Amino acid sequence: MAQTIRAHFISTSTHLPLNLETAKIVTRRNQGIKIQTKPIYHFNLLTQSVVSQSMSASSPIKGSSMIRSSLIDPDGGSLVDLVVPESERALKRGEAESMPKVKLTKIDIEWVHVLSEGWANPLRGFMREDEYLQSLHFNCLRLSDGSVVNMSLPIVLAIDDNDKEAIDASPNVGLLGPNGDLVGILRSVQIYKHNKEERIARTWGTTAPGLPYVEEVIRLAGNWLIGGDLEVLEPVNYNDGLDHYRLSPRELRKEFDMRQADAVFAFQLRNPVHNGHALLMNDTRKRLLEMGYKNPILLLHPLGGFTKADDVPLDVRMEQHSKVLEDGILDPETTVVAIFPSPMHYAGPTEVQWHAKARINAGANFYIVGRDPAGMGHPVEKRDLYDPDHGKKVLSMAPGLEKLNILPFKVAAYDTVEKKMAFFDPSRAKNFLFISGTKMRNYARNGENPPDGFMCPGGWKVLVNYYKSLQAEEPGQPPDVLSA
Repeated sequence: MAQTIRAHFISTSTHLPLNLETAKIVTRRNQGIKIQTKPIYHFNLLTQSVVSQSMSASSPIKGSSMIRSSLIDPDGGSLVDLVVPESERALKRGEAESMPKVKLTKIDIEWVHVLSEGWANPLRGFMREDEYLQSLHFNCLRLSDGSVVNMSLPIVLAIDDNDKEAIDASPNVGLLGPNGDLVGILRSVQIYKHNKEERIARTWGTTAPGLPYVEEVIRLAGNWLIGGDLEVLEPVNYNDGLDHYRLSPRELRKEFDMRQADAVFAFQLRNPVHNGHALLMNDTRKRLLEMGYKNPILLLHPLGGFTKADDVPLDVRMEQHSKVLEDGILDPETTVVAIFPSPMHYAGPTEVQWHAKARINAGANFYIVGRDPAGMGHPVEKRDLYDPDHGKKVLSMAPGLEKLNILPFKVAAYDTVEKKMAFFDPSRAKNFLFISGTKMRNYARNGENPPDGFMCPGGWKVLVNYYKSLQAEEPGQPPDVLSA
């Protein structure tokens, strides 16, 4: 008989170092399963799990000694689905034709995609003013039942003065895609002031020029924001050959259930995967097995929305990731590769909360966080924009993320003695070579090979071919060197 277990994590305020000791497991036939374990990461408080069983058709139990936990609940309860049922689309289209229209940008469409599938659960549309202010000032939303969910990035739609005048007192607005096609409807709308300076300062902690998302989106946007309940007339597709990777939270949960996952650990990235990343992911799975989980599944989840111009394009990254699995660096049987559709802000500790929160809605209950997550170099000065350690510290304290277990990066570097990527050993520091992202991409741009064991050969070839294509497109012009 199929069974599901819902885990309730009890918080403490203890701040202790990383500890991944094996869980102590107590089982009782036809009763609850109690797991007593030392925390994986004490900042995020997995000190004791009390697991109660309930009937479900999605997670079969193969033995009474098996640890079984249901996928983590979405924020706010059940997942929202804002795509109009096919049977109602013609009627909705006809209704929308008579509404005032707002034209969306390519990045607006990415946010429509995010909202429509429940990545921002429980949001049901672009933020109205009260939601916007809570997100901007508190990094969270308080729901009607008094519970709190994390929401560190405002998800808003900007309009200009002409749009505002055209909408006037209309309660509903039609949304047009960049090509003029009808994308959706925004109902019971509210229009409010878009204070760009305040939004930039609170999201990024600076108003310095050169912030990629700011320059691409916010400075060019209108002076008003419009919020409302979103109805999307068709599932968002990009027709770029990668749509089969764009699994929704609901589809991912179905996949995890099909694989009988008893834990899901997510790895967020926007760069190629080298063997140091793979070492970390494989080590995480090993440690979860040592805790007593039977089938932890890795969600390798590259960001697929807007990125700055000098980042490796999504199609190249996805090809490189596929080679990592083909070469056996990661196990396809225990890895799900999918695209996370969110645009990238490069907003450091503020944005990493969004990245973690969204993976909760996809069913992940463990989240791997690295050095300077979602950070970048300062756009004006020669330094990191954010403290490299603040991302993981903020995640450990962020409101609304208490049920997510944070797994901080171990430091990996190239071991010149063993000739492979390994966890850094301070006692023989001189034997380790740190290969930065900039150095890696310089190797690829110049057609040089990195040290053996740094990246799988198939994945490295993808990068080299990409940089060769850039040189072919612009003879005599070296391609942009990507930031670390």
